[in-house]
Amino acid sequence: MTDRKMTEQQRAYEAKRAAKAGMSLDKWLAAKEQEKKAATVAKLPPAPPKPPGFFSRLLDRAHKPLKAKS
Repeated sequence: MTDRKMTEQQRAYEAKRAAKAGMSLDKWLAAKEQEKKAATVAKLPPAPPKPPGFFSRLLDRAHKPLKAKS
């Protein structure tokens, strides 16, 4: 939030929250920015891909050539 302009209403709202937490507005915004960065780092890794389903396996087998018997 420090790199973009805040409206007067946003600034007043954040000032009220900072006062309630017993901090200055600048200190509050810095702490809020740190929390935001920590939350983005702490995201879980993506889930592993699911195995192919029945129809997907069936189509894969249909596209393979037939084995010739000797």
